[in-house]
Amino acid sequence: MSSLAEKISMKVFNKVHGNNLVYNTCWEDPRLDKQALDLTSDDDVLVITSAGCNALSYAIGGANHVYAVDMNYRQNAALDLKIAGIKELDYETFFQLFGEGRLPGVQQIYQEKLRRSLPELSQKYWDRYIKKFFDNPSKTYYFCGTSGYLALQINRYMNIRGLRPQINALLNAKNIDEQKEIWSKLRDKFWSPLMKFVVNRDSTMSMVGVPKDQRRQIEKTYGNLVPFVQECLDTIFGVLPIQDNYFWRVYTTGRYTKDCCPEYLTKEGFETLKAGAVDRVSSYTDTVEGFLRKNPDLKISRFILLDHMDWLSDKFYDALVSEWDAILKAATPHARVLWRSGGLDTSNYLHKVPVTVNGQQKTLGEILSYHKEQAEELHKRCRVHTYGSFYIADLLND
Repeated sequence: MSSLAEKISMKVFNKVHGNNLVYNTCWEDPRLDKQALDLTSDDDVLVITSAGCNALSYAIGGANHVYAVDMNYRQNAALDLKIAGIKELDYETFFQLFGEGRLPGVQQIYQEKLRRSLPELSQKYWDRYIKKFFDNPSKTYYFCGTSGYLALQINRYMNIRGLRPQINALLNAKNIDEQKEIWSKLRDKFWSPLMKFVVNRDSTMSMVGVPKDQRRQIEKTYGNLVPFVQECLDTIFGVLPIQDNYFWRVYTTGRYTKDCCPEYLTKEGFETLKAGAVDRVSSYTDTVEGFLRKNPDLKISRFILLDHMDWLSDKFYDALVSEWDAILKAATPHARVLWRSGGLDTSNYLHKVPVTVNGQQKTLGEILSYHKEQAEELHKRCRVHTYGSFYIADLLND
């Protein structure tokens, strides 16, 4: 890629990611995370916020406290609104808001019940967007934000091509054999030359928060994005059960159902949070390193870093080194770290990160103890299935 094209790609990504709500729902499977984390009431967790769904799931799972950190304040505003809704609304109203993604009269409910429970920055955000996102007759909340807007356009594309009946049949399939049969007939109609063109654009990837550095991790194996995404969809719709795959349901219908939704939207999960678990979740607008440096007395036993290390793997490598220095200073003995990657192997950039442990110079690869078999087994069952790899590692820093 030419330096000019590289600069344009980065500028587009920074403009999209720095000026918008990118993720209106989390795009990592917390069912896998909770098995990998083995949470106890002694665990303090740091997670990159994204849309906050999974931070709430870890609190339901019994973590002592969940620190949700994101450099995009809009992502924290999404979590803050969920927290306010759990505290101030009954279950049915809350489900309309974040399950249906549409709540008529939300402006009044927001002013009377929700706004007072929000931090100032989140108040300013939702003062502007609450009605536009949640009381819009033309679309639900899950078709807002950049990832939601892309989902909306793909849905319009499927409707124009007459694929909606097959999509609905796929979502209602009773077993894998039925799913596989429907997807085999739908697949070629979906993958038109236009769709392949759109998927392979940097601008498209920017809308779902995939920068060029992460794209390179995928391209090392697949050449370009199209065969990677095709392989992902073949697994999602032809191999894994669709009945409880709320990740793909919400982006093909614009809403969840009570039988297919994140844990915080189930009645049991909502009641657990409302009974006090929600108070164990707090949001912070900062980088991971910035948050840890500003809270030097904090000790974290579980880190969930999503896929952002791909973002730092090339041009921001110094930031990756500095971040790991902060992580090691904050980590409890044998702390556990989870991360994902667009590529199949992060060792090419991660293992060489220089670290200092008890005054000794080492590399990160020397102090990571991987749970490879567990990670591989869980990754196979990932309902999102758009990551190339999944990692579970303990820090041997004593």
